Amino acid sequence: MSTKATAARIYEYGEPDVFRFETMDVPDPVGHEVLVRNTVIGLNFVDIYYRRGTLPVPEFPAIIGDEASGVVEAVGPNVTLVKVGDRVAYADAFGAYTTVRLYPEDRLTVIPDGVTDDQAASSLLKGLTARYLLKETVQLHEGDTVLYHAAAGGVGQIFTQWARSLGIHVIGTVSTAEKAQIALQAGCTVVVNYSTEDFVERTFELTGGQGVKAVYDSVGKDTFRGSLAVLKPRGTLVQFGNASGFPEPINPFELAPRALYLTWAILPHYNNTPEALAASSADLFYAIKSGILKVDPTNIYRFDQLIHAHQQTRTATHRRRNSTARLDTESAQCGQVKQKVRQSAALIENSNQRASFDR
Repeated sequence: MSTKATAARIYEYGEPDVFRFETMDVPDPVGHEVLVRNTVIGLNFVDIYYRRGTLPVPEFPAIIGDEASGVVEAVGPNVTLVKVGDRVAYADAFGAYTTVRLYPEDRLTVIPDGVTDDQAASSLLKGLTARYLLKETVQLHEGDTVLYHAAAGGVGQIFTQWARSLGIHVIGTVSTAEKAQIALQAGCTVVVNYSTEDFVERTFELTGGQGVKAVYDSVGKDTFRGSLAVLKPRGTLVQFGNASGFPEPINPFELAPRALYLTWAILPHYNNTPEALAASSADLFYAIKSGILKVDPTNIYRFDQLIHAHQQTRTATHRRRNSTARLDTESAQCGQVKQKVRQSAALIENSNQRASFDR
């Protein structure tokens, strides 16, 4: 027996109109598999990379999408970590642009009471990323000062809110005045517009010439050398993206004069066991429930507006927000799905389901 699902597939790389909505059969779960009906699908900027071909998909046709929340509808005979009816979420997982899917039980996290499906799907990928950057890559303490590039982004806003609650001062960099306001509202102590200011010079001014304990850089080529320059002795550059391209190679002996550290951090290595994923997710969900983090989506699209949602990411404003898409599968006819989507992180929701979107 199988379950009908509606998926947004791509058969080639290209512009948003490459998506095709199609009906497919999802087999019953076996072994440690779980059948999840997505209620909210996270839309993240990395989805654009996969759609365009900047990052390769495993094969065509492909179902992209990295995160979602949903409800467990069936479990394989060996599943022990979740049960039918549980609300669950997953992140960093290819294939989320669908109403129903199979997923391994040990990569699911149960959503607790007090956290909505919208909040889980709009924050899990970005929130887990912000958490390992803030709490695991560098040992930070109350009173420390760090520099965070692209502070108005989805990860940046969560990182900054969380850092502020821990007494850590964040100097955020942005590229426009509008993004500066977003970063300040999220909790940056100071914001530097690097399109009009030299962030290296400004950082030293703000720190009395000392520099910062850590720099978090997802921009890459355009900021890499400056990021190293503003570190204080024994400081750490945490590279976790390359929006402007890959930095030029560096000779490790260049780090020696100030005993600097350089790391390229990726999420899978910080949540590589069920126990680690559960602990990280619990920490994130606690921060949401306690009000430390504000992650509610602010805009809604229907799932059949997925093409429009991708088009909206061309503008800076939409890139820096989360969106929620509701997929109303109960009113689906002939494989067509009616859906609504919200914008703040991107989410796709299914009447019982949704999704989320941001870099």
